[in-house]
Amino acid sequence: MELVGNHWDEILDFEYHQEYFKNIVAFINKEYKEKIIFPPKSRILRALNLTDYPDVKVVILGQDPYHGIGEANGLAFAVSNGIKLPPSLQNIYKELQDDLKIPISNVGNLECWAKEGVLLLNAVLTVEKDKAASHKDIGWEKFTDAIIQKLNEKDTPIVFILWGNFARSKKKYITNSKHYIIESTHPSPFSAHHGFFGSKPFSKTNEFLKKNGIKEIDWKVY
Repeated sequence: MELVGNHWDEILDFEYHQEYFKNIVAFINKEYKEKIIFPPKSRILRALNLTDYPDVKVVILGQDPYHGIGEANGLAFAVSNGIKLPPSLQNIYKELQDDLKIPISNVGNLECWAKEGVLLLNAVLTVEKDKAASHKDIGWEKFTDAIIQKLNEKDTPIVFILWGNFARSKKKYITNSKHYIIESTHPSPFSAHHGFFGSKPFSKTNEFLKKNGIKEIDWKVY
């Protein structure tokens, strides 16, 4: 597995040298040889590739990658080009339209958000084909918890968007009062009508950034 190739490598150097991380690398190297694993190996750390540590303005936390063919692309909630939008992403776009009057896009890769400073981080970074949460306990959570803790240490204010109980459980790592937490139910069809729709996370994020003298996110998807 390749390293990130930007400031994240220095920030996460301690984690890279831990036994648990070496075990993850050994495990997934074997898995990629023997099974169908998503996302493609070169995209495991893509969220960090596209949104360098100094550039993070917003964090959106997901749980684990999509497990269907061609879906996962290394960014939470996103899918590769040409793939049908999953229901959760469709609901995110509906809320975006309601909140900021941004037209619903048929593009699902969300690379434009990542380049705006939105870290789209899954807690688990790999998954076996057709087996949701199959890599849940191999150690990824320890690594991504460390990422959240490193972001918490930043002096620059960050917005943490936590959708659903799993993401909200990470609130314990966000202790720096400079940061802003936006939380609601998950955008999944099972829970979107119970607090996600109408929560206005996009306008709230931009209001907070503006108040702190930080350039707002252009949430248009293209």
